[in-house]
Amino acid sequence: MKIIGIIPARLGSTRIHAKMLANINGKPVIQHTFEHAKKAEILNDVLVATDSSEIADVVKAFGGKVVMTSADNKTGTDRIAEAASNIQGDVVVNIQGDEAFIAPEIIELSIKTLKDDAEAVMGTVARPIKSKEELLDRNVVKVVIDADNRALYFSRAPIPHSKTGEMSDNIRYYHHIGIYSFWREFLLKYPKLKRSMLEEAESLEQLRALENGYKINVAITNMETLKIDTINDINKARAKGGLA
Repeated sequence: MKIIGIIPARLGSTRIHAKMLANINGKPVIQHTFEHAKKAEILNDVLVATDSSEIADVVKAFGGKVVMTSADNKTGTDRIAEAASNIQGDVVVNIQGDEAFIAPEIIELSIKTLKDDAEAVMGTVARPIKSKEELLDRNVVKVVIDADNRALYFSRAPIPHSKTGEMSDNIRYYHHIGIYSFWREFLLKYPKLKRSMLEEAESLEQLRALENGYKINVAITNMETLKIDTINDINKARAKGGLA
């Protein structure tokens, strides 16, 4: 089985200008993400998909592979679908460019949970939420799962929502980690699916699959991650003294 990791990267960002090129201890964010992804031995290859010549030049400079894609792609999944259309493989893993701390074990979990369920077209990973601050943070995507660890819904809002507004010991809260494994056959269908109402409302592309009736498996981990989403995240990463 051939498994390809693709990192979608664009220059624009709603929170940090040119986030992929932000310097963290001598390396741009995209390089940290690429080098961490390369540590996952289950991946046969790792590529960056971008429409930015500036990002492409940076990736080539540190020895990474680049696939140029259209500037018209609405989401990272649309972008990797375009890249995957010209690449042979069985499974494609969408490793978000700002997941600079991504661990090989998380990549492998997303692939395993996909392969373990014949009905699933996507696999992803989540970890337990441990604080009310994290639950209320709109930069943290939450996921609700069923008894078979399939995703029911993703949201930036605090879900499940207790009627008291407080965290409950009887409720499982999960922080969604930004990684998706796809069967390539489904990934190539994804851009043809109608962009869904829920996807538009939440600005979460995985909801397009759920709203169209497809199944997403969710593996649970206790591993901590730090997505580079805000200036504060960049400062935290710099304070760690290096990522790769």
